[in-house]
Amino acid sequence: MPRAVACGALVTGTRLAASPAAPVVRRMSVGDRLRLGGRGLTVRKGRTALSALGVAIGITALVGVLGLSESSRADLQAQLDQLGTNLLTVAPGQGLLGDDATLPDESVAMIARIPTVTSASAVRKLDATVRRNDRVPQSETSGIGVVAADLDLPETVAATVAQGRWLDAATAQYPAVVLGSTAARRLAIGPLDGGVDVWIDGRPYAVVGVLDPVVLASELDEAAIIGTSVAHELFDGDLPPSGVYVRVDPAQVVPTRTVLGRTANPSAPDEVRVSRPSDALAAQDAANRSFTLLALGLGAVALLVGGVGIANVMVVSVLERRREIGVRRALGATRGSIGGQFLVESVLVSLFGGFAGAVLGVAVTWAFAASQGWALIVPWRPVAAGLACALVIGSLVGLYPALRAARVPPTEALRTA
Repeated sequence: MPRAVACGALVTGTRLAASPAAPVVRRMSVGDRLRLGGRGLTVRKGRTALSALGVAIGITALVGVLGLSESSRADLQAQLDQLGTNLLTVAPGQGLLGDDATLPDESVAMIARIPTVTSASAVRKLDATVRRNDRVPQSETSGIGVVAADLDLPETVAATVAQGRWLDAATAQYPAVVLGSTAARRLAIGPLDGGVDVWIDGRPYAVVGVLDPVVLASELDEAAIIGTSVAHELFDGDLPPSGVYVRVDPAQVVPTRTVLGRTANPSAPDEVRVSRPSDALAAQDAANRSFTLLALGLGAVALLVGGVGIANVMVVSVLERRREIGVRRALGATRGSIGGQFLVESVLVSLFGGFAGAVLGVAVTWAFAASQGWALIVPWRPVAAGLACALVIGSLVGLYPALRAARVPPTEALRTA
């Protein structure tokens, strides 16, 4: 009996000793997956960098375009805030027969009597040419026009003087001229300290000032401006206003605009054109928005191309690393861990390119904005959206290579490697 028990115990013990312990399957942690994926990127460093470059170019385009657009728009808005959007221009239109109409001489005084008008200033075009000196042929006018202006014109159009001074009650009665910024450049006008003359209609005029660019009245940039008093003395004929600049109450721009035509020329209100110069800036802003959308489309295409490049590289990586896949599967790695490794590698490549592109896009925005004198405005939401796009693209394009790697049988991988 004891022997039987002992034999039973021996058999039982033999069976217990012969049966191996059940393997404990442990899942890889997120940190392990990231470390393993990061090591996989170092296998082909050059290929990894080139793959990330495609995504970086797309993110750079997105961030740079949005940043420059926001900076430009902020600069334009600052100009509008400084200059105001309450400037209206009144100009003669065309008559019923298609001929050029004229404004009455009393139109400026009538416009100034409108309660919502804060200031009104007129200019009068003159049939004259401007030359640097009397030795320049009269046919070479450099595209510069001559106008006679009221003394309060700079206050109305928000014009500033770059050098010299504006016309006053004394200089407006003598041959003195103030040049627009473009006119001064075309005439090669230098410092005014030593006294500078230009020739207008065969007569020397002393240049007393040069204007800065006038944003809301850019036609003045190409003009030589003289006083109304001297214009009446030296030029024959009537000098009707060719344009009236009107500043109005900012809250009453639309109502005032509707009555300006009837007020300026009561007998023919349809022959009066009323416009707002700031509308041109608004159109410029709309054009910038359209350009921004176009550039964003190009950036999205570049981002898509970069994603396709990552997918191609990951597929090639799966083919090249079949031995590694087979060894890991033989050691007990699951399909999920194999697929997760390659998916993590794809996401890391895309995120690396996205981060590099975001940094480069901010740098490009800063450099260009500084060169243009704009305030640096980096839209952080597009930056975050760009990084999110990189994450999504890395996940999508890495899904197929990951599934392909997970489906590789270990025996086939070891045999074909």
